[in-house]
Amino acid sequence: MAHSTDDKNFRLPTTLRPRRHAATVTLDLEGRSFTGEQQVELELSQPTQEIILHANALDLGDVTFRAGKDTRKPTSTRAVPVSETVVLTFDAPLPVGQATLDVRWKGRFSEGLRGLYAAGQVAATQFEAADARRLFPCFDEPAFKARWAITVRVPPGHTVLGNGKVVKDEPDGELRRVTFQETELLSSYLVALVVGPLVGTPEETAQGVPVRTWALPEKAHLAKFGQDVALAVLPRLQDYFGLPYAFGKVDQVGIPDFEAGAMENAGLITYREVALLLDPATAPLSVQKRVAEVVTHELAHQWFGNWVTMVWWDDLWLNEAFATWMAFKIVDQWRPEWRMWLDFDAHRASALALDALKSTHPIHGEVRNAGEAGESFDAITYEKGGAVLRMIEGFLGEGPFREGIRLYMRKHARANAVKDDLWNALGEAAKQPVSELATAWIGQSGFPLVSVKVTGRDVALTQRRFYSEPGVKSPETWPVPMVLRYEDGTGVHEQRVLFRESQTTVKLEGTGEVKWLCANGGSTGFYRVAYEKEALEKLAANLGTLAPSERISLLADTWALVRTAQAPVADLLDLAGRFGDEEDEAVLDELVGRLAYIESRLTEGEDQERFRRWVESLLGGGLKKLGWQSAKGEPDRVRLRRAALVRAVGGLARSPETLAEARPLVARMLQGDNTALDANLLDTAVGMVARAGDAALFDELLQRMPKEPDPATQRRYLMALTSFEDPKLTERAQALLFSETVKTQDVASFATGLLGNRTGRDAWWAQLQKRWKELVARTGAAPMLLRRVVEGMGLLRTREHLEQVKALLQANPIPEAQQATAQTLERLAQDVALRERVSPEVSAWLKRRP
Repeated sequence: MAHSTDDKNFRLPTTLRPRRHAATVTLDLEGRSFTGEQQVELELSQPTQEIILHANALDLGDVTFRAGKDTRKPTSTRAVPVSETVVLTFDAPLPVGQATLDVRWKGRFSEGLRGLYAAGQVAATQFEAADARRLFPCFDEPAFKARWAITVRVPPGHTVLGNGKVVKDEPDGELRRVTFQETELLSSYLVALVVGPLVGTPEETAQGVPVRTWALPEKAHLAKFGQDVALAVLPRLQDYFGLPYAFGKVDQVGIPDFEAGAMENAGLITYREVALLLDPATAPLSVQKRVAEVVTHELAHQWFGNWVTMVWWDDLWLNEAFATWMAFKIVDQWRPEWRMWLDFDAHRASALALDALKSTHPIHGEVRNAGEAGESFDAITYEKGGAVLRMIEGFLGEGPFREGIRLYMRKHARANAVKDDLWNALGEAAKQPVSELATAWIGQSGFPLVSVKVTGRDVALTQRRFYSEPGVKSPETWPVPMVLRYEDGTGVHEQRVLFRESQTTVKLEGTGEVKWLCANGGSTGFYRVAYEKEALEKLAANLGTLAPSERISLLADTWALVRTAQAPVADLLDLAGRFGDEEDEAVLDELVGRLAYIESRLTEGEDQERFRRWVESLLGGGLKKLGWQSAKGEPDRVRLRRAALVRAVGGLARSPETLAEARPLVARMLQGDNTALDANLLDTAVGMVARAGDAALFDELLQRMPKEPDPATQRRYLMALTSFEDPKLTERAQALLFSETVKTQDVASFATGLLGNRTGRDAWWAQLQKRWKELVARTGAAPMLLRRVVEGMGLLRTREHLEQVKALLQANPIPEAQQATAQTLERLAQDVALRERVSPEVSAWLKRRP
């Protein structure tokens, strides 16, 4: 912990703590500037001659320290940009006890998407990890919780939202003066303000908590679904935690330009519009599920994060992993037919891929400053963290796990906690060695590959760390909570094993011949499985008796073994060939994802054409049987299966027949016929028609996109513009990135879309290298967006590309994306090597086919 303010790793001294901020902020929306004044109630536990506050680009005016009758002014006020602090020095030590600091300041709206910024007509704040200091001089670390009493002065005619309810709204000269109810104890990163021409749904209550959802007027009709989700899940969350909601009301707001997906500010949750607003009549189910999951994630944070808060950013994962896991659990209770845990498995796949790299990081790692905290918002923190919690819950049982969570909430109410506090509470409730299990999984990066050999009723298990790079070995082991699911003459059984050593043999309970064995039953374990040939054959012959999640794991694990050169690609292709009659949409999604990678990266020319025809012969029959049109009252699962098959046959295999069927349907949809295409087919159909589209279609999408109120439709048209493969149109799409057409929040996905365009890729990559600084500037230096831009370069394919990416990132390092840079370069190097090694094997396999 650094004590000098001249060090960017500086941490505030704990001898001085804020108890309450009473702040008034006056916003000049036209001039994009503000002035502020506040009284900060302080408590000093030892005398000090200086007070250190965080402040970033704020101009401090008059400052007064008051304790009883003792009133003083600082003798110097020194801003320290490296630690984003201001040091107030006094001529004599300040007394121990309670005091007040009066501060006046002024500042400007932030460029980019953090601090207080302009998102079109809306002024909004985004403070996590450490940008409250761009609006208030404050103690901007999560351990410094205080009450916040905020008043805002703004021009009339705007909706004004804060963490608390509005308790006073009165004219103040030419301005309006809006006073919010004082908050509970909050860390500064959870304070929020939103001002703009927003329209809210009528107020409704969930167990007495008022809920409203807000959007720009032209999008107000899209707010009801997000409102309904909040009303449905709030009571379920109160019930799970055994604690009432603490922040008085819930406002949810769609912000027109937003860096992350959403932010859990206490009582005032802000969202990227696409994560909140939709029309259920036209929204694909994937979009509805995503909105439900994000809303629930942010509401879960109101307890886990806002009520009990981490001490420092190294425990950020506690907030995020918990909210990730909780969202799936609660939405699954509310809508069991959505089978949310299969979506969770798909998200977990990204964490398994990242965690198999040498450049991964543990879930709980050292974080020296708020900038490094920003790098922690990744798949390891969210998805691996959530998967490990799910694995621990699976091992302890749902009841004891929930009791442990409730105990943790009671013990640390309104306060801060560290990871060991959670393990202790879980261990106390479950009477199990939680700490051993958790510490190994949270503190150690990577995960095991468990190899399985079945002889009679003996299962030989060995484990070692799994790396996606061939030939890399290391000796770590984990306590692996395994569920062995198997079938014998008496039926299907489950046996739980905590596998701690590097190898062991487990005797299966029961008698008779074992027909098949799945070594990650229900697929809740965060590990990969390598079956010895005979065990794999038995599983492949009994696919129908495996759960969908187990079929997904079988495909994913086989592919992972191909990548790491522990299995030939023929193993995956032969296995994939057995899924021609697969009816489960989640399994089809996994299958299509794996095959799409092979088509785009491991085949060229004639082989690519052969591969596409093989995919079409494998899955085309399924699509013919279903057809394009959904019947009235058709179950969601059938509609989703159709969508997966259209992605396979039309998107991946580029079937001319399927494209010919899609064209008139897309044309009808664009003419306003909402019945032309099932909502779940829209993304794929528009994308594949655009890919082969002409200038007239390009112009139509370009014209519609900015005016489209539905954020999911707007995004569909925006991404379709990156898909056109006519060289003249790919050039036009590339020019759009540097225009106002693409919002800041969409820069990374648009740039990545262009890198995925096969005809435009090389020209775009050449341009991107020349205009790199411009592209970085277009992100407004938003760290999450910068990371996504870097990750997008992983779509490049050749060894020459790899060398160019390395050179570009070495010449122009991005400090906010050091991890993403290392991970992208490592993964791209593996992809390039895989292509060189495996393409000939794919070619040989295709030639062996009749």
